[in-house]
Amino acid sequence: MSIATTTTRSTGRPATRRRPDDTKLALLFILPAGIGMLVFLVWPLLTGIYYSLTEYTTLTPPQWVGLDNYARMLEDPRFWNSLKVTLLYVGINIGVQTILALLIAVLMQRLTQSTWLRSIVLTPYLISNVVAAIVFLWLLDTQLGIVNIALQAIGFDPVQFWSSEGWVIPTVAFVNVWRHMGYTALLLFAGLQSIPAYLYEAAKTEGAGEIQMFRRITLPLLRPILALVLIMTVIGSFQVFDTISVTTQGGPADASLVLQMYIYENAFGQYQFGYASALSVALLIILMVITFAQYFLTRANQSDLD
Repeated sequence: MSIATTTTRSTGRPATRRRPDDTKLALLFILPAGIGMLVFLVWPLLTGIYYSLTEYTTLTPPQWVGLDNYARMLEDPRFWNSLKVTLLYVGINIGVQTILALLIAVLMQRLTQSTWLRSIVLTPYLISNVVAAIVFLWLLDTQLGIVNIALQAIGFDPVQFWSSEGWVIPTVAFVNVWRHMGYTALLLFAGLQSIPAYLYEAAKTEGAGEIQMFRRITLPLLRPILALVLIMTVIGSFQVFDTISVTTQGGPADASLVLQMYIYENAFGQYQFGYASALSVALLIILMVITFAQYFLTRANQSDLD
């Protein structure tokens, strides 16, 4: 007679051991992050929405005005100008940065696997925005900047990078492209690592060149990662502030007055915190619309590898 190794109930079915409930332990680990999110994200968001419906300065308590701040915003030409300037900056910054980062990522994947090279590419990202802005402010100075001195040495006229309405936004975009390009390239490089190598080997067997493999294999399979990187970089570009604050303060003639700078000017320059809160809520809505549109149009949640 064999000894049963499994205990049975009265129904004859083997008893199953219950897994311990880790819900309380999980909540305990989540609690610090949850408190931080409530204190530093949710509460400021709700407070900002409330202030956007009031007339509020530091000297008087908030007074409810309803949607007056939003009506004022729609009739404010400086708001529309700041939105236009922001969109121009985002277009230049995202377009140039994405193309260069993608090129660097593909070159790193196809030509080298050097960890040292990857660290060099990431170096500009380790420099703070303020330091980078100050350095480029000196380098591109009209009178004393080494770039204009070099241009004059080869026969060109000096360029007013920071004081020309036509040059200021491309110059700001160039500074931020230089700083963020390596980080974006590494994100794309990580996405390239997920593409199976046998696809490239099969394409080479069929006689495909590098350009054909890039168009037919790399771009389609990199689409989900590229879409998420674009969402992140677009959100970051809309929030540009420190580079402009250090270099141009929104000038000349509001040519570099981006939305973040206009919000700061209203809040801490004119102490109109109610109107500044309304501008902040408008920026939040714009970012939400753009993010969802990018997410669904690029099918970021779908992969061609499946």
